[in-house]
Amino acid sequence: MTTYAITGATGHFGQRALKYLAAKVPAEDIVALARNTEKAKQVVPAGITIRQADYTDPDQMTAALSNIDRLLFVSSLPGGPVSRVQQHQNVVAAAKRAGVGYIAYTSFPHADTSTGALAADHKATEQAIREAGLQYSFLRNNWYLENEMSRLKAAAAGQDFLYAAGDGKVGWALEREYADAAAVVLAATDPKPIYEFAGPARTYRELAAAISGQFAIKSLNDADYRATLTQAGMPANVVGFSVGGMAMIRAGVLDETTTDLTDVLEHGLTPLPAAIKEVLK
Repeated sequence: MTTYAITGATGHFGQRALKYLAAKVPAEDIVALARNTEKAKQVVPAGITIRQADYTDPDQMTAALSNIDRLLFVSSLPGGPVSRVQQHQNVVAAAKRAGVGYIAYTSFPHADTSTGALAADHKATEQAIREAGLQYSFLRNNWYLENEMSRLKAAAAGQDFLYAAGDGKVGWALEREYADAAAVVLAATDPKPIYEFAGPARTYRELAAAISGQFAIKSLNDADYRATLTQAGMPANVVGFSVGGMAMIRAGVLDETTTDLTDVLEHGLTPLPAAIKEVLK
């Protein structure tokens, strides 16, 4: 019997991956790892064991990973009181102590070579997993279409569609599609060490063209984009993140030609207009 565990079980990604995995392997072989076990009891499918697991608590993490063969390690969000790199190192060290045989880790596109600021934590985590001597698959996820929620909502409401990425391309796909692929890899008998998961590479103008409704599409430079977001009342740190993200995309960091995502899923991705409607529901 092989035992599987998924971290971040109460998040959107973790919930979807758990449900998809439960359709492939017996629920009694699955462990849902969550910081908030009460919330987990409300969302985790029946038959799946729930264990408390906080990335900031190495001992708790080690206990939670006891008797786990294969782990889907969903990366944490940055900006917490404990750095994301430290949280991730805690998980990797706990997995090694607990005797976990294999980790599938949700990483960043070309994390080992990317110059994008968002890649640094993932590069460090990939290195920690390698140094721990664990078998692994790095699931290098491109951009979730859900990341564009505010932009999509504004355009659907007739407001300007604003961006500052020029002709930079992004491999958008739905978060659930990335999560499904992660579950497939976790259950696979002979997974690859690296997957560059992405949808078809598209520009922001192509994204805008797939939104139904009437609105203006405006390509701005960094200064005008920053000023527009600031005037809209967006916090300075969020403005900086958004402007930096646009610069990253303009530089080609998320431009991808891989078919790894559709190869693993064994079917095509949701067509962009339909995917946008799903996000806007």
